Formats: sequence, structure tokens, C-alpha cells
Amino acid sequence: MVAGSAWMTAGSIFSRILGAIYIIPWNIWFGTFFLQANALYGKGYNIYSFFLIAAIAGVPSAIAKQVAHYNALNEYGISVRLYKRGLVIAILTGVIIALLLFLGAPLFTGGDKNLIPVLHSLAWAILIIPTMSLTRGYFQGFQQMAPSAISQFVEQLARVAYMLITAFIIMYVLKGDWVSAVSQSTLAAAIGALCGLIVLGVYYWKRRDYFRGLVAGSNEELVVPAKQLYKEIIAQAVPFIILGAGITIFQLIDQYTFAPIMHLAGNYSDAYLNDLFALFGVNANKLIMITISLSSALAVTVVPLLSEAYTRGNKHEISGQLTNAFLMFEFVMIPAALGMSAVARPLNIVFYGQTQEALGSSILAFSSYLSILLGLYTVVSALMQGISQNRRAVHYFAVGTAVKFIVQWPLVYFLGAFGPLVATGIGLFVTCYLIIHSLDMQFGINYATIAKKTNGILLASLGTFAIARVVVMLGSLLGSNGRVISFTVTAIAAVLGGYFYVYMMLRSRLADAIIGGRVAGLRRRLHIR
Repeated sequence: MVAGSAWMTAGSIFSRILGAIYIIPWNIWFGTFFLQANALYGKGYNIYSFFLIAAIAGVPSAIAKQVAHYNALNEYGISVRLYKRGLVIAILTGVIIALLLFLGAPLFTGGDKNLIPVLHSLAWAILIIPTMSLTRGYFQGFQQMAPSAISQFVEQLARVAYMLITAFIIMYVLKGDWVSAVSQSTLAAAIGALCGLIVLGVYYWKRRDYFRGLVAGSNEELVVPAKQLYKEIIAQAVPFIILGAGITIFQLIDQYTFAPIMHLAGNYSDAYLNDLFALFGVNANKLIMITISLSSALAVTVVPLLSEAYTRGNKHEISGQLTNAFLMFEFVMIPAALGMSAVARPLNIVFYGQTQEALGSSILAFSSYLSILLGLYTVVSALMQGISQNRRAVHYFAVGTAVKFIVQWPLVYFLGAFGPLVATGIGLFVTCYLIIHSLDMQFGINYATIAKKTNGILLASLGTFAIARVVVMLGSLLGSNGRVISFTVTAIAAVLGGYFYVYMMLRSRLADAIIGGRVAGLRRRLHIR
């Protein structure tokens, strides 16, 4: 789990960082149109994300789970056939959903005609990404996380490069239309996907002899007809669609309900509400997704591992994996979330400048705390899927979504831009509670072990938060809100706070208990006893 998480975390983190850093020059080149452009970009991506999840149809995670299942039975030949059948499904769904998004774009705009060219450009990515994601799932089923992580990084690198080049040419050189620049920035998703798919193709070609060797040594005791393979893929994939789209569904609820509710609450212009949506639905979300990607990477790793244990019927192993999964989640997520909250103001200035600085910083700080629940949701939903509790997980998500709908109107009406965030937190808390309770009832979660280690993690994380806050407060005495000073303050706070957390984890031996004895080498290099 640690090895797989390391690759997936590295790929996901670097991709997320790239996906956030681009915003600095992008912001500068769009100038006064930045918040409007970012709101348009975010709205387009929310709709695209939902269609993309439908196009992928949960097949990559389902393939990873089923490949791990058959590999555990030494039936590698069936795993290969499963991948080929899944490829047919991925190509067909990609074509159908891409056409639906392209032709139906005017129906999904919510009255914003600027969204039409953006959705048209995003439809091209849906043609490519299902095949790319399916291949990643195949590698993950063999516990080979490196190809997925590296292709993910290359995909993001190509996407960001195309975004920045086109934005610079259209906005800075040609002084063109900002809607056209946003459309090219979203077309970058297709460019990145193509590059990521090429990387996976190279890895598959290099390892083809290894896969052939596994197939040759298979038991070949099971005979699974093609019809049954399709049935298995679809049965596993549908819950992955709903659960994988969970955060996106909550964001779409915000996108389509925020402005109507706020119009009832006061006489606000559409431009002002777009600015507010950009602050809580796009700007803050883009940064907290860096920390959430840590738990997402863990979630992807846990599914095939749990599937193997579940196939063997080993309840004790499943219980241990669940306990370890929660501890690894806390180990990285709690300090990351508290640390981002501590540096919210200078971090917000670094990425977004002085535009709505005070409100934007407050929203980012609040969103940082919320990211713990968002990350927990990605982990617990993956745990349920790993033990084939798909229907139950979907039911619990439906309950959380209903709660989100119920509290959305009053919270947005009275709390404004903070309302959607609070409603999301309440809805996801309900879902996470129901899932964790169900896991505990079935397999037993060692709460005593988790609580003891959680106390140590929380104490060190609070120390990290305090150190970072002191640095930020001292930095504010410099009296400058510029990007350079803010970046310097953020970097110093991150280094000092991060070192304190690492020191405490190594000194207390908590790091050894959670991620293994190899960290002893790091302890020696840092001269920590």
C-alpha cells in the first residue's frame, strides 16, 4: 500500500501543483477579466467532469478491481481479456458522451452562452480520456502504479503548456477575446490526454513480454464467457460512476443553485455572483484539490489491495487494511489541511493577487478545513468499492446528497459564498459517517489504535499550524501584499512548519508505525534520535 501510494501520491501531487501554478501567469494575462474567465473555466469543467465520469463509466477502477481479483486467482489470461472488452466499452462510451456534450452544449449552460464554445472544446477530450483511464486501471490492477503516475504528470504538463501558450498569444499578443482564450485553455485537456495515452502505450509496449509470461503461467481453470466479462465490468462500473462523481455532483448543485438563491437574498448582479462563484467554487477548490489529491492517491491504491483480501475471504486482513488506510489518510491530510489554512492569506495572494483578497483568503482558509471531509469521502467510498459494497455505498451517498439539498437553500441565503461550503461539509459528513459505521459493523475497525496515533498526528499538526501562523503574522508586519513577499512568507512557513511535523513524526516513531521502518534512514540523515 505504501509503495503504491507513493507513486500515485507523487503523480497526483505534481499534477495538482502544476494545475495550480499555471493560474499565476494565466491571471496576469487575463487582467481585469480574470475572475469572469476563471468562473467560466470552472463552470465548464464542472459540467465536463460529470460527463467525463459518465464516459469513463467507472470502468478504470472496475477494471483495476476485477484484474486484481483474477490475478489473485492466477487467471492472468482472463485479466487480459477483461482489458480488451473494457477497451471496447471505453471507446463506445467516449464517442457517445462526447457527441452528447458537443451537440447538447446549449442545454447545459444555465443561460450563459459563453459556456457553449467551452463545452465544445472539452468534448474532444472525452474521446481520448476513457481509453487512457482504462489503461491506467489495467496497470493498477497489476499493482504497477508508476505508469499511471508518470502518464498523469505528462498529461498535466502538456495541458498546462498548451493553456499558457494559447492564453499568452490570444490575450497578451493579439489582445483578443477572453472567451476564445478560455475555450483554448479547456481544449488543452484533449492535448494533455493524448500525451498521457502515448506514455501509457510506451510502457505497455516495453512490458508486453512480462504480461505474456504471466498469461502463459496462468491456471486456466476458469472459463468466463465474453458476455459475463461485459456484465462484470458494467456491474462494477455503475456504482463507480456515482461515487466517483460525488464531489463533482456537489459542485454542480452549487453551480446551478447558488445564483438563483442569492438573487432571492438580495439585488446582486450576475457579474458579482460570478465573481463569488469563482472565489469559492474555482479558486479555493483548485488549491485544496492539491491536498485532497493525497487522499485520492491513497484511495486508488486501496481498491485492488482490498479486493485481493476480500477474494481470499480474510476478514482480519481486511480489518488491518482499513485501519492502515485511515491512519495513512490522517498522516498526510490533517497537517496538509491545517498548514494550508494557516498560510491562506499569503497563498491566496500568490495565486490570485489582490482581487477580492480578504474574502478570497477567508474562503480558502475555510475550504482547507473542509478538504479533510472531501478527502475522507474519496477514501471511504473507495474502501466500500474494494470490498464490493457498491450498492450500499451509493445508498449512503444518496442520503448525503439529500441532506446537501435540504440545507443548501437556508445556508446559501444566510451565509452567502460560505453557504455552499457548509452544506457540502454537512452532506459529506453524513455519508462518511454511514460508510465508516457500516465498515466497522462488518469487519471491525481498531479505533483504539487509530485514536492513539491520531492524537499524536493532531498534536504535531496543531504545532505545524501554530508555527506557520506565527510566520504569517510576522510577515504581515512587512506591510506589503505583493506576490514576492507573500511567496517568501508562504515558503518560510511551509518549510518551518513542515520540518516541525516531520521531526515530531520521526522523533515519536509514529512515522515508523504508519508507513514502515524505512523511515529510520531519514531519521539518521536528519540526526534525530
